[in-house]
Amino acid sequence: MPNSNKSQLRSPRLKRPTRSVHIVGTGSYVPDRILSNADLEKMVDTTDDWITTRTGIKERRIAPDYMCTSDMAVEAARRAMEQANVREDEIDLIICATITPDMPFPATACIVQHKLGAKRAAAFDMEAACSGFIFGVEIGQQFITSGTYNTVLVIGAEKLSTIIDWQDRQTCVLFGDGAGAAILRSRGEEHGILTTCMGADGSQADILLMPAGGAKYPASKESVSAGMHHLKMSGKEVFKNAVVAMQTAAEQALRNCNLTIQDIKCVIPHQANLRIIEAISDRLGAPMEKVYINLHRYGNVSAASVAIALDEAAREGRFQRGDLILLVVFGSGLTWASCVIQW
Repeated sequence: MPNSNKSQLRSPRLKRPTRSVHIVGTGSYVPDRILSNADLEKMVDTTDDWITTRTGIKERRIAPDYMCTSDMAVEAARRAMEQANVREDEIDLIICATITPDMPFPATACIVQHKLGAKRAAAFDMEAACSGFIFGVEIGQQFITSGTYNTVLVIGAEKLSTIIDWQDRQTCVLFGDGAGAAILRSRGEEHGILTTCMGADGSQADILLMPAGGAKYPASKESVSAGMHHLKMSGKEVFKNAVVAMQTAAEQALRNCNLTIQDIKCVIPHQANLRIIEAISDRLGAPMEKVYINLHRYGNVSAASVAIALDEAAREGRFQRGDLILLVVFGSGLTWASCVIQW
């Protein structure tokens, strides 16, 4: 006999609203101190020519000892909020992408929330290394699309100078400090973030990592003396995987939107290495004048890199309202992501 109460036990099918999501404001912050290649020549066995030829980097920014990742994140966030004309009490969610949090816990996003005075906002960190900002943008978009939140602040912020071995010339020349931020909202228009493609390959996790400081290798005299709390990288493997992953992600994003690279006004890649950027440009068929580059000034700022580049490119007028832009990144994990946005 059918259960007469069966219909009463069913949950109602709720139709969630679907909204387009836009980046309505961007901001960035880099510390004042410049560490040039000439400065590095005095610290480690290297030369300006060696660094420039292999990386394209001429200088990077280094935060002072008293400045935390959260401090840089707050500065970038305030600039994005000012551009978007968004108040602290309007922010519903803060997502902070970082591999150099102020501390393992609580989340740096919670510290940012307090420093901003955004008392209404939920807050959490997420880690996808250099891919973190785009991962964060996609997560924020989902909250807005579903109708859960209206205003999301996404930040990529890093103080990489704290985990660099300044005697390792293979890595110390590459990285810097800084933060970038974006405000996400729906403007009630069809365009905005058109597609995001994300991926990961954990089998390659050991080619770019910081071995100690977690549950596997807790801090100890042995881990410190062995330099296990510094960033370690297998440069050739990173290069090879970065080019393939970024090309694949970018092409997939373009296919998702039925676009070609000719439709894109500006390509903003992860700012890790000029050779990687040139290889991606060549494989995608994108002329270099279409590709935004600022790594010569900042080096690799991990999760902050593409966020800073997006802010600077927008403020410099590299694209206008309605133009199509392509973001593409690669990071430790391995992780990668691409995003097509109609500005």
